[in-house]
Amino acid sequence: MKKNILKLIYILIGIILIYFAKTSFTEYNLEKSISACVLAKKRTSASFNFEKSKKYCEEKVRKQKEAY
Repeated sequence: MKKNILKLIYILIGIILIYFAKTSFTEYNLEKSISACVLAKKRTSASFNFEKSKKYCEEKVRKQKEAY
């Protein structure tokens, strides 16, 4: 009986850790995608405006995320 309770506790702790990792890394991945988009805009644009590019990339990346 004690082994079953310990296994259950380990599983619950694992689920909680996976949930927190997922939420923190999702935001990290979004920021990396936005940074990559801004960098691509900078390299392909003759006149580069950081604020406009960042806003455009944020909208584009978040829209793509919602599509999936």
